[in-house]
Amino acid sequence: MKKVIILLASMAMAMSLQAQELSNFAFWGGQKPIVSPEIQNDSVTFRLKADYATVVKLNGSWMANPWMDSIDMKRGENCVWEVKLPLPEPEIYTYHFIVDGVSVNDPQNVLVQRDGTRYLPMLTVPGKRTENYGEANQHGTISHPWYHSEILGMDRRLTVYTPYGYEAGKKKYPVLYLLHGAGGDEEAWSSMGRAAQILDNLIEKGLAEPMIVVMPNGNPGQAAARTLNIPEKPYDWRDPANRDLYVKSLCTEIVPFIEKNFRAVPKPASRAIAGLSMGGGHTISASILYPEMFDYICPLSAAGSATPEQIAALKKAGVKLYFLACGNTDFLFKGAEEMHAKLLEQGLEHEYFVSDGGHVWSNWRLYLNTFAQKLFK
Repeated sequence: MKKVIILLASMAMAMSLQAQELSNFAFWGGQKPIVSPEIQNDSVTFRLKADYATVVKLNGSWMANPWMDSIDMKRGENCVWEVKLPLPEPEIYTYHFIVDGVSVNDPQNVLVQRDGTRYLPMLTVPGKRTENYGEANQHGTISHPWYHSEILGMDRRLTVYTPYGYEAGKKKYPVLYLLHGAGGDEEAWSSMGRAAQILDNLIEKGLAEPMIVVMPNGNPGQAAARTLNIPEKPYDWRDPANRDLYVKSLCTEIVPFIEKNFRAVPKPASRAIAGLSMGGGHTISASILYPEMFDYICPLSAAGSATPEQIAALKKAGVKLYFLACGNTDFLFKGAEEMHAKLLEQGLEHEYFVSDGGHVWSNWRLYLNTFAQKLFK
């Protein structure tokens, strides 16, 4: 009898656990599933079930003022709020709902990206601009190796992309060191920048050389992204003693680590460095401190500049590609114009790529998609 009671109790517990698991899914009492966002021809519809809401709005990065603009949604059957909009131009956008003044993510959308400490749902509008932002047929691999930094006094995490076929072969590859901006970390380029998808597609199409892409954490006080919950070290970037510590670690610790632990070609003609905003400044600083280390230099919306003497050193080193890019409404555009003028004055052959728009990921994805096709050729 005791065994029967134990068996029945076990069955009841299993059914209870199953019920708890099933409770994580919304069946809406047999109602039609909610789809959001839903693209239909030249429109997109957003939906949110919010039973007790009084005002629901939609905010999207495609809006004229994405920090302030919003659109009212209408309450429909079964308390599903809805708004239908003209489809924006092809790009990757982010959005969220505002429910009675509170920012809410779309529970129906599993496609999200992390921007620092914010997670935002994504809307990808298909088209020529975004054709390399989706998944290719042949996939490279993203890994997160750790290296030790004597300069920064800690073990630190990297994000590394290796191209399709890397694990099965013996071939050595050139390396692109791809740096994020302020507020980002070692996952920024793989999450918001779609770096793996862009490289996969370009390589599969024969438009880019197969390469390793190294995406470090550019915050000297962080061992890794904050999602790992590792305590950060105090770091005063204003202290002259801390000047260029990360850049020095990048060039004297990360580069040797990669060339020792990955099948990387260890020469300047097989090294490229690129970065956006703060990472663009790091790119310029690395090229100044180590002018003979990288034959491909790509500052993007860069917070930095160089003197005539520093540019002359790069020219002497024989840089193969200097790709300077910025949006024409970027708050750093004036600095890009000045850098372009200095490069012209010193006779350093370079490509100046000016796009529409400002200090946004839509531009940085475009730049990577553009300059990656020019590397190591």
